[in-house]
Amino acid sequence: MSEFHFHTKLDQTLLLGLRARTSAQMLEGIAQVPDASIYFHTHRFLEQHHYLSPEPPNDFAYWATHVLNDDVLGERLASIDLVQFDTIRDLRAEFLAILRAPRDGGQSAVAASPPGEEFHFMASRIFVLPTGYVARDISEFRSILTRVSIRSLYFHMFDARLRLGEGENDFSRWFRDQGLADLAGQITGLDPYRHTLEGLRKRILVLSARYDAH
Repeated sequence: MSEFHFHTKLDQTLLLGLRARTSAQMLEGIAQVPDASIYFHTHRFLEQHHYLSPEPPNDFAYWATHVLNDDVLGERLASIDLVQFDTIRDLRAEFLAILRAPRDGGQSAVAASPPGEEFHFMASRIFVLPTGYVARDISEFRSILTRVSIRSLYFHMFDARLRLGEGENDFSRWFRDQGLADLAGQITGLDPYRHTLEGLRKRILVLSARYDAH
């Protein structure tokens, strides 16, 4: 049976040199930035504030609400349910559709940010590192899961599913390879955005407990 190698990651934040002062400029930026930027601006809050549930809004929604003072646009951008998207391409398209939608009788919002409060598009470069932890069965997996860092959990549950375009988290894929299709389905069915990362760890441990023969 295959082994599960736990990894963790480090992130280097990159400033892309592109900024927006209006929602129209934000639309233009979202249309052209690399996938890593869309991922950064939709997941940064989640990783940095992993103790909060539900998750804070994405950067686009936060800026529209708190800088442009456009509550309607901010609410629409914040309403995007990240778990419904398996690819960055589809997630980007949803943001663009909201920003392109006519409002106020077909007139586009013209509000501009104050000087110094422009939206700066950023991305992150990820460095994947081995933790040294290797699980050969579900008992070892559960034991190691209690010890690995939040960053390791985040990498296997979030990065693998969306940023890397896998459409499935690493844990579910490994459980399925181990012949535990039911457990794989239960983990895939979790909405990770509705849990704190520690809460997500505990939920996976609960779901996997009855499959542990030890």
